[in-house]
Amino acid sequence: MSFRLRVLGLLMLVALTATAATAWLTLRQATRQVQETVSAGQQEVTRITGELRAFGFARGSWDGLSPTVSTLAKDTGQRIRIATESGALLADSDPLAGREPRALGSRPAVFVDPRPLLTFPGGQPPRLSVKQAAGAITQYRAALAEAACLTRAGARVTARADRLGIPVVDTDRRPTACRAPAKETSSVQPDLDALRPCEPVRPLAPCLQRVFNERTASVAPPRLEVRLGYRDESPPTIAAAPTVAVAVGVALAAVLGALLLSRAVLRPVRAMTLAADGLGEGDLERRVPVSGRDEIAQLGRAFNRMADSIRAGEERQRRLTGDIAHELRTPLANLRGYLEALRDGVVDPTPELLDSLHEEALLQQRIVDDLQDLALAEAGALTYHRSEVDLHELLEAARTAHRAQAEAAGVTLEVRAPHPVYVTADPDRLRQVVGNLVGNALRATAPGGRVTLALAPQGELAVVEVRDTGKGIPAEDLPHLFDRFWRADPSRGRATGGSGLGLSIARQIVTDHRGTIAVRSEVGVGTTFTIVLGAGSDKARSGPAR
Repeated sequence: MSFRLRVLGLLMLVALTATAATAWLTLRQATRQVQETVSAGQQEVTRITGELRAFGFARGSWDGLSPTVSTLAKDTGQRIRIATESGALLADSDPLAGREPRALGSRPAVFVDPRPLLTFPGGQPPRLSVKQAAGAITQYRAALAEAACLTRAGARVTARADRLGIPVVDTDRRPTACRAPAKETSSVQPDLDALRPCEPVRPLAPCLQRVFNERTASVAPPRLEVRLGYRDESPPTIAAAPTVAVAVGVALAAVLGALLLSRAVLRPVRAMTLAADGLGEGDLERRVPVSGRDEIAQLGRAFNRMADSIRAGEERQRRLTGDIAHELRTPLANLRGYLEALRDGVVDPTPELLDSLHEEALLQQRIVDDLQDLALAEAGALTYHRSEVDLHELLEAARTAHRAQAEAAGVTLEVRAPHPVYVTADPDRLRQVVGNLVGNALRATAPGGRVTLALAPQGELAVVEVRDTGKGIPAEDLPHLFDRFWRADPSRGRATGGSGLGLSIARQIVTDHRGTIAVRSEVGVGTTFTIVLGAGSDKARSGPAR
């Protein structure tokens, strides 16, 4: 995977993880605390209303309610304001706590009805239920009177509901003035008359409860309106500890990701830095380990290729120096020896000796000229004078120039060109290329053999071939054929070849003409060099001789 994509993916992963974790935590915390707040609020409201109802249910009045309100406000932390439905204020936790009454909030009022809810056994006749309801009205009135008496006497009052839901008053002590009420039956008839219209009504219980409330309204404690809270009350806040923990976790994940990323980047960079330092100090064998296919791996491979190229260049440099020394050492030693012999009078300066020394000097001059041409060609500074060249005439000129050498070697030299072929090129440089190939072919061909210069147009290309029937070149030597100073003869004898620079120069000249040069050979059969010209701006065209 691309290094850029890995970095982008890691950053996106960290960002998405951080966003998701924060969103999840915020939602979870908010939901949980809202639920807890709602649940706690409902529990508080239930407790407050439950205790207020129990107070009114047991005492039959709201006298002495303030201590209970103060206790509830302290336990629940709520501001509690209690009034009757008619608006009469009964208790307020703020003044009870010595505080200025705060403005009420927007929370709706909660109503508390201390009157009992009647419950009747299922499946009994409606008339019996009506009778039980009438008795419950009488019993409730008596219970209210008893509870009020006990409260005024300072007794501790509690109540429990009987099977119909009517309070049964209990106390820790009973003053003489507050005796248990006797069952009355004389006052039941009016209540019974009021309840009879409910007998045919279905369902029956709601109708009986409504008449019960109406008949006891004059003696029962009034229904309460309870207001909780105050204006501008601070809302519940989200707990900070889990949020901080997740934030720290995300930060640690980001730091870990950054460390992994920096390690993935810096480790190969550090390796390349050490390798570059080693190369700078001359350790040409230093390489960097490479794995993967991302940009860092590509950089490592490019670095190794550069190191290989530097090492190969150093090796070529050393080989070139050695080859030049080898090529010049022997002839210069001969020249020196003969010159010293002439100076000392050991040998006579005969014309034959002078001709030999002059030929040796010319050979050294040719090597130096070839080296200069090759250096200029490889540097792109070799000068070319391009013009329209007839390749047929150029091959004929090469045959004329090498005719004497061919006849002396007993080799047939021929040209096969059906008609002129024209290219735009430097004629002198092309003659240099062809001359080098012909000279090599003549040296490689035994007496009785043949060297052929062939020319053939192929569309806009011109193909020149130099074929011989010589001994051929082994396949393992073909890749080195165009190397500088390379020769198939390890002894580098004068009879088997020149300096080894000719083919290198020829390849560079053909390349500068946007052409190609190739070789194919078979041992014992012969060798063929193929030059293709006309690529790019050099157009080959054929036509009649001008």
